[in-house]
Amino acid sequence: MGFRILLAGAAGAIGSRLVPLLLDAGHTVAGTTRSSAKADKLRGRGVEPIVVDVFDADALKEAVVTARPEIVIHQLTDLPPGIEPSRMAEAIVGNARIRDEGTRNLVLAALAAGSRRLIGQSIAWAYATGRQPYREDAPLDGQAEGNRAITVNGVIALERQILSSPPLEGVVLRYGRLYGPGTGVDAPPASLPLHVDAAAYAALLAVGSKSSGVFNIAEPNDEVATEKAVGQLGWHADFRRPARPIAE
Repeated sequence: MGFRILLAGAAGAIGSRLVPLLLDAGHTVAGTTRSSAKADKLRGRGVEPIVVDVFDADALKEAVVTARPEIVIHQLTDLPPGIEPSRMAEAIVGNARIRDEGTRNLVLAALAAGSRRLIGQSIAWAYATGRQPYREDAPLDGQAEGNRAITVNGVIALERQILSSPPLEGVVLRYGRLYGPGTGVDAPPASLPLHVDAAAYAALLAVGSKSSGVFNIAEPNDEVATEKAVGQLGWHADFRRPARPIAE
């Protein structure tokens, strides 16, 4: 039996790969986007589109309450296509705002809707310097400076709100650096590579899992440990979504 799911960021890099996995698993999916054009595309893929800005708290709350999701998946980001270097300074600030204010609005909306579980996207390179590989209980780099401080403080705010908003069951997926379709990066990055399909797969597994808390999600590496995701979620890094016979 499937769940009613609200996927915030359904048209994004991970969201686009996650939608068919959720639908194929029998879930009913409503997806948010800020774009009417993307809403039409979502509708064509079997998703109930919700055009809303995560920073409009009242509109978001109304939309989520109407959708009545049992599970909310937070895949919202504000990054330029291909992580364009010339636009990253602005994007870092916008992304941190989504992680803090946007997450707060989404948590409040999920609570108002009576949702039971909230799954959120975080990053696996926010740990404070220490002994590697970093496990999920290692401290984050709250003493960072400059642009890294903006990023890490946004991550800390996101994770705190997801994990400390009872009765919501909070799940945080600390993703590695994405590559693959829709990311603008074709080859695995040198540090913490993660194929976008494997990232989406982790979110799918978190939907049906009884486990909550924080999980590192990255291909085998020396920087972060991923045994918890493998053991508790049943995740594996080589997952790839089967090709579709027709263009999506």
